[in-house]
Amino acid sequence: MKFTSVDGQPKKSIGEFTYDTLKNKILTLELRPGQKISENEIARKLDVSRAPVRDSFVKLAQEKLLDIYPQSGTVVSLIQLDYVEEGRFVREHIERAIVKQACEVLSEDHLFQLESNLMMQELCEKKGNHSKLFELDNEFHKLLFYGCGKIRTWEMMEFMNSHFNRLRQLRVFSTLEWSEIIAQHKHIYELIKQKLPDQADQRMSDHLRLVFFEKDCLVARFPDYFKL
Repeated sequence: MKFTSVDGQPKKSIGEFTYDTLKNKILTLELRPGQKISENEIARKLDVSRAPVRDSFVKLAQEKLLDIYPQSGTVVSLIQLDYVEEGRFVREHIERAIVKQACEVLSEDHLFQLESNLMMQELCEKKGNHSKLFELDNEFHKLLFYGCGKIRTWEMMEFMNSHFNRLRQLRVFSTLEWSEIIAQHKHIYELIKQKLPDQADQRMSDHLRLVFFEKDCLVARFPDYFKL
């Protein structure tokens, strides 16, 4: 059953809350790759019964985020590099089309939202708030999809990108240079603003291929998190 809050917005069911919370903890690496978890432990920490936890485990296993071993237990799945590459491939080809469309259709309001996002990225880099910077990085790309009216496309892509996004999340714990990522975001924004779709397309492709260079560094630093 769902309830409605005082502001009229629907509240999540217990099942949705349990699933969303668990998935977020996996994607943000609060639950680490390879970490063993149990229904009893999660139910106790979330103050819910075992039933929604069990259902969430099944869904997350179907999404390749949990590995369930009968008679043995449940483990947060290791990051698989073939899934990372598949997610990156899908994202690159879709987002290159999106950025070209953005050059034609983004409103002044959406351009303002992108510019505001970039200002916050620069502030977070100066403050060393890399966790918030990661959120803003994701929000920058999400704004492009929303500005083009492709909300469901973004949601579908995010569903496929769980392993890719966990690798990206490792940036928060690494010494990778965020200034280069921000500079690329700013360049993409300027090309959209100037309505230069072919150049924006190429810049987005270069940007999303950064993972090729980051991957080896991250695997070397966090070898226990990857299934090689």
